[in-house]
Amino acid sequence: MIQVRRRSEIFRAEGGWFTGYWHFSFDQYYDPENMGFGTLRVFNVDTLQPGAVWPLHPHRDNEVVTYCVEGEFRHEDNLGNDGVLRPGDVQHTTIGRGMWHSEINNRPDAPMTFVQIWIRPAVLGLPPSVEQKHVRPEERLNRFLPLVSNRHPDALPIRQDAEVYAADVEPGVELSLPLEDGYGAYFYVVRGRVSIDGQEMREGDAAKVRDVQALKVRGLERSEVLTVVVRV
Repeated sequence: MIQVRRRSEIFRAEGGWFTGYWHFSFDQYYDPENMGFGTLRVFNVDTLQPGAVWPLHPHRDNEVVTYCVEGEFRHEDNLGNDGVLRPGDVQHTTIGRGMWHSEINNRPDAPMTFVQIWIRPAVLGLPPSVEQKHVRPEERLNRFLPLVSNRHPDALPIRQDAEVYAADVEPGVELSLPLEDGYGAYFYVVRGRVSIDGQEMREGDAAKVRDVQALKVRGLERSEVLTVVVRV
């Protein structure tokens, strides 16, 4: 089953210094029909205005994946971790027993867009940790590149049976990502235009994919996509 969600159907948050598309219930947005997808709890696409800072705030017991779409994303936390992501770069954070962190637009002259993903951990109360990775565009060209995974040694680790993939798809190229029984995929078009299962999807569209043997994506124009694979 593939359930496409158009960008116009996804909750849009307005905060003055930020705008966001929140795919599942989060903060003041509550939708009992969209509380998550399997162990995926949050999928937010946020844009911060130049120089904007999301002030330090606490979380606990989440596996957090951050993907920089545009601009420069900067992470700071109360444990002294600090790092900058540029487009295509990825960061994984085990919040574990607790952490205060801040999201910052590192540039004073341009907006910054990032995707933030929360996945429920397999074990609660883990020690907090932060890792990040630079990804070259050619690494994800016409392939599903594992960014975060507990199965792929070159990916950032995660304390859950889950994976996050990025891909750049050229027109006419079809990619296939196998899905084991009991697993589903949350698919998101970062930019461009693709088709899955014969359904055209454009920038900002998403899809819940389950009960299929593979996610098959065909490029209709040069496109960038993200896929989160979780137990469902």
